[in-house]
Amino acid sequence: MSETMTEARDVELSGDPDGGEDAPIQLLPLDAWHRARGGRMVPFAGYEMPVQYDGIMAEHLWTREHAGLFDVSHMGQLLFTGAGVDQSLEAVLPGDIKGLGEGRMRYSLLLNDDGGIVDDLMVTRLPATGPFHDGEGEAPAIYMVVNGATKYDDIGYLLDVLPDAITMSLLDEQALLALQGPEAVTALARLVPGVDRLVFMTAGAFEWNGTPLWISRSGYTGEDGFEISIPGDVAAAFADALTEQPEVKPIGLGARDSLRLEAGLPLYGHDLDPDTTPVMADLGFALAKRRREAKDFVGAERIVSERENGPATKRVGLMVEGRQPVREGALVVGDDRVEIGRVTSGGFAPTIGAPIAMAYVPAALAVPGTVVTLAQRGKLHRATVAAMPFVPHRYVR
Repeated sequence: MSETMTEARDVELSGDPDGGEDAPIQLLPLDAWHRARGGRMVPFAGYEMPVQYDGIMAEHLWTREHAGLFDVSHMGQLLFTGAGVDQSLEAVLPGDIKGLGEGRMRYSLLLNDDGGIVDDLMVTRLPATGPFHDGEGEAPAIYMVVNGATKYDDIGYLLDVLPDAITMSLLDEQALLALQGPEAVTALARLVPGVDRLVFMTAGAFEWNGTPLWISRSGYTGEDGFEISIPGDVAAAFADALTEQPEVKPIGLGARDSLRLEAGLPLYGHDLDPDTTPVMADLGFALAKRRREAKDFVGAERIVSERENGPATKRVGLMVEGRQPVREGALVVGDDRVEIGRVTSGGFAPTIGAPIAMAYVPAALAVPGTVVTLAQRGKLHRATVAAMPFVPHRYVR
């Protein structure tokens, strides 16, 4: 078996949370582009997506050292406008949406009545004029990117809870590309002058050969980088222009998963779900102080109580002894081998050269340096609770 196929076998993609077997598989705007470059396509979040090109390990390390181009067009790009849109979104998001300035982004969470996480997402305040505004009617106020596997459920949920005065649109004709790595800014600035003025969690409107682009300095790898919303019919030409830069190679889902794991970033449907609260998930930074004090968002009662009294379980990082990775579903067990927690993501970390994982454990064990036992396929593994991220973030602030 080749090294590439071994990597593909060993990586367990944090897969398809919405995936019913009968759900139709959709194609990305860049489907033919990926196949022409040797992308190995797999079903993910209802789409055919590239898991790798040259091999997961090589692609992971290339992104850490240079710049990797990821196709994340399966994500849901949503626009919101209407009177009171800020207040309406704050009813279901615990972040400070009213205080978000133009071109500023915020990580937030869609919550249910019990304080559980329905999805995690990015919210951006759009400028009064510019992107996604056709010159007629009211300009969209908020741009939101939600997970691909949950976007249709999110849309249904938001339609149910938002007032009729709020208009929500799905930008299903827009592609979304992520350019990640320390040399991403060098490569992108050649094609789109001015993007280097952006800093982490800011966004703006740009052009490439007359094509409007909405670009944010953000991503999900822990590296510096950008996410680029572009009309789907020109996405392939733009991807060609990017990969013609010596710093850039196309990168698949396998490396995206290992990069985000090293960065300590949770993935919805695996590390986050409707039974998990932001406090359990160690995402307290997404709870704005004003909102916590007002307790004016859905699920606030439980969430504020957990902040004050502590949750029963917490998400932690694990350094696993030996070379054998532990995967999602492995158990954290006590001395009597009875389950006390569960691994939600795991794999081999190429940058570190060792297996790592995320797990939910009893709060008393969620202290760096604590040794725990993991059970997977009849074998026991020792692991040590570790601070996250495993690899330091390199955002440009």
